[in-house]
Amino acid sequence: MKTDSTRTEELPIYESLIREMGDVVEEARVVAEETQHQMSQALNGVAPAPQETGAP
Repeated sequence: MKTDSTRTEELPIYESLIREMGDVVEEARVVAEETQHQMSQALNGVAPAPQETGAP
């Protein structure tokens, strides 16, 4: 088991990875929440709003 001091020492590495690669965990959480909201609407019979594809 890791001690608190070991966890604290690892934070700078994790923070630098987030700066370089992005926060994948946060992005996954946002997508999961959006999907949950969309599925809730679908189960309640609410039509989804049209979304842009982002293609030029």
